Amino acid sequence: MLSKKTRYAMLALINLARNYEKGTTMISEIAKSEKIPQRFLENILLELKKLGLLGSKLGKSGGYYLLKKPEEINLAIIVRHFEGTIALLYCVSEKAYQPCEFCKNEPDCTIRHVFKDIRDYSFNLLSRTTLKDLIEKPANQNPIPEI
Repeated sequence: MLSKKTRYAMLALINLARNYEKGTTMISEIAKSEKIPQRFLENILLELKKLGLLGSKLGKSGGYYLLKKPEEINLAIIVRHFEGTIALLYCVSEKAYQPCEFCKNEPDCTIRHVFKDIRDYSFNLLSRTTLKDLIEKPANQNPIPEI
């Protein structure tokens, strides 16, 4: 399950992608339109800024904006940052590998092979799905590119 923080980050980034090249968007506007608690959103946007995805501007016309084009920001970057890993098991994780405590012989573990396939599929799908994909498709159409 994705955390609320990850889902809110995605909603905020999609909102900013819709406003790409239109200037800055105030935190209060994002919070209101996406129904995200503003205090929680402030911390999320600061993390996304540190990650290099957002810029900010102070003042009356201030707010946040994307530093990269919507087609350059994929969901894998967001999930990995906020969740730590895409894999459901540590023994198949690329970024957070840990030996499996249940396997007698990890290379021959059939459970591990299934979850490695799930990890690979999930990673490929998240890597290929960009903010641009998510803002260009109507809600009733599948915005996810074929693998």
